[in-house]
Amino acid sequence: MLGLKKHDTQLLIIVICLALFAPFLLNPFPAGSAMAQFNAGYPDLMQRFAIFGIFAIGFNLLFGLTGYLSFGHAAFLGIGSYSAVWMFKLLGYNIIPGMILSVIVSAFFALLIGYISLRRSGIYFSILTLAFAQMLFAIAYSDLIGRFVGTPITNGETGLQVYTSDPQFFHSAAKPDIPHLFGQKMQSTYTLDVGAWSFDFNFGYYFCALVLIGMFYLAIRIFRSPFGLMLRAVKSNQQRMNYTGLNTKPYTLAVFVISGMYAGLAGGLMASMDPLSGAERMQWTASGEVVLMTILGGAGTLIGPVLGAGFIKYFENIFAKINDNVLHSWFSFLPDGIEDFMVTLVHPFVGKGWHLTLGLLFMMVVIFLPGGLVQGAEKLAATFRRKDGKSDDAEAKAAKQRNPAAE
Repeated sequence: MLGLKKHDTQLLIIVICLALFAPFLLNPFPAGSAMAQFNAGYPDLMQRFAIFGIFAIGFNLLFGLTGYLSFGHAAFLGIGSYSAVWMFKLLGYNIIPGMILSVIVSAFFALLIGYISLRRSGIYFSILTLAFAQMLFAIAYSDLIGRFVGTPITNGETGLQVYTSDPQFFHSAAKPDIPHLFGQKMQSTYTLDVGAWSFDFNFGYYFCALVLIGMFYLAIRIFRSPFGLMLRAVKSNQQRMNYTGLNTKPYTLAVFVISGMYAGLAGGLMASMDPLSGAERMQWTASGEVVLMTILGGAGTLIGPVLGAGFIKYFENIFAKINDNVLHSWFSFLPDGIEDFMVTLVHPFVGKGWHLTLGLLFMMVVIFLPGGLVQGAEKLAATFRRKDGKSDDAEAKAAKQRNPAAE
């Protein structure tokens, strides 16, 4: 299908099913039940699943294929967001021009940063990318360029947003005053109530999901192309390739720019869902987050970054909102003293302390599943295959015993 091999086609179908049926898959519990706390099928969170999935897929093209670990990829995420908001301010709320500019401007900055950073490898490359990202963060946070030219460019710590006084040359009264796709509001949501369950179908999410599917398909084609094979050779032994006289710099620079374009696209989508851009999206913590997503899911795998992005964003949004009142409702069936003890015991792992839970989960994955969640799924599938094989062998032996002439 679409020029893909059987295994890649299966992965693409899995991603399509996960993306299109997310409102059902992420709302397994009835709305009024105690377990509804763990539902994640509301539009804002689903949008983040798709957007950060795109961000992680792009990062994996660089890290997973070449082994170059960038600690500054959030810079392109922020640049994409700023670019999209500027399109909203100048042209109007149609998201297409904003997304196009996000990809172009991010590619330009990725070309500049990659050209310098890729002169070094290993930890030196990582530190260079981190340094560039922090410089861009400082410039955006202080609006240094805006001070120099005499007009706000990033609007400093307040963040860049759209005002009624902005030109918006192509905006009219007939068009929505929020981000839209040719008149269709990104925030428009249809809610389907089925018994005790409630499912939200958000236009903005499905747009992000379609972009995710397209970017995942493109990543597959890059992985399986001669270009991707060259990148894997760089990861395997770049020094040996240099000894053969082959210049690997154009290949690594090209994938760095492509990876930056993925991040810029994700930033543009973030601004399209919420037309506000701030410097916090460029901070080093955001770069570290995408590294965790890729490693947790499985660096160098195709579907791993998507799973890792969903894994982290789920815990960030679900576990972070669990407070003491929720904990008391969970343990209310226990005697008062034991109830308070259980709340005290669990409290450090939820709410503001959800990072502790994430850290423990990350440690468990790294220790027991070095290949990430994808390795865990492969081990589980292999276990079931072995069981099926054993049962088939047992049936065959029993049949032979019943009918020796069949041999």
